Amino acid sequence: MAIKKYKPTTPGRRNMSVVDYSELSDVKPRKSLLAKQSKTAGRNNQGRVTVRHRGGGVKRRYRIIDSKRFDKLDIPAIVETLEYDPNRTAFIALLKYDDGERRYIIAPDKLKVGAKIVCSAKAKIKVGNRMKIRNIPVGFNICDLEMKEGRGAQAIKSAGSTGKIVSLDTEMAQVMMPSGAVHFISKECFATIGVVSNLDHSNVRIGKAGRMRMMGRRPQVLGKSMNATDHPHGGGEGHTAIGPKTPKTPWGKPALGVKTRRRKKYSDKLILKKRRSKKK
Repeated sequence: MAIKKYKPTTPGRRNMSVVDYSELSDVKPRKSLLAKQSKTAGRNNQGRVTVRHRGGGVKRRYRIIDSKRFDKLDIPAIVETLEYDPNRTAFIALLKYDDGERRYIIAPDKLKVGAKIVCSAKAKIKVGNRMKIRNIPVGFNICDLEMKEGRGAQAIKSAGSTGKIVSLDTEMAQVMMPSGAVHFISKECFATIGVVSNLDHSNVRIGKAGRMRMMGRRPQVLGKSMNATDHPHGGGEGHTAIGPKTPKTPWGKPALGVKTRRRKKYSDKLILKKRRSKKK
C-alpha cells in the first residue's frame, strides 16, 4: 500500500496523508461476522474515568476475527476479500473454506484475493499459511504468534510487525519479537507465515485535530492549565509555572525519575534476550 497525499486546499489538508486503499476489495463487511460494539468513553462500571482523553468518535462495528483456526485444520480456504478494519491497524482477509464457512483473519502483507491458504500442523512455506513453529524454517518472517499452546494468536498482530524463528535446536523454539527480544516458545504453538499487512500505517500524518476526534481521542491539556482540584500542577492565575513543587502525575505521584514497572516480569524465565539489552 502507498501513502496518498492531498493538495493543500485547507490548512488541515496541507500536512494530511492517508493510506491508499485502492488494493482493498470494494465490498461491505460480512453481516454474520459483525458484532455490536458499545463505547465506554474511558469509564469503568462505576462511571469513573479510568482512561483519560477518550470519548466521541465515529460509530464502529466489531469484526469477529478467528485467531485460532484450530477447528479448520487441514481444510483449505480461498481469500475472498481484503478489507479495512476500523478497530485495528492491520487489514483483514475474508476466507471461504472448502466446507462453505467464512471467517475473518488478520491479513499478512502480499496476500492476494484468490490465494489458497491452509492451517495445518505442517504446510507449504507460503504467505498466509499457518502451522506449528517446529515446522517453520529458521529465518522466515512470522506473525499472529501463539505464545502459549491453545491460546490462539496473541502477539505480532499490529500493522507492519513481524518476528523470526532464531533457533529450533533446543527443547523450545527461540523467536525474535518485533521489539528485538528473543523469547522461548513451545514448538507446538502456531504462527502464520508473513509480515502483518498495512506497512505504511506508521507513515500516515493525521494532519488536524478533528481527525483525532473522529478516532475517539479527546484533547490533552497541560496540568498547569487546570484547576487545583483537577491536577497537582493546577491553580493560580492563568498559564503559570508549576512552582517549587516537583513534577507530579495527575494522581499526585512523582512524575520524573521514579520507576513505574514491576521489578520482575512473570515471563522473565522465557526471555532469552531482553529488548533493551546491549549488542555485543
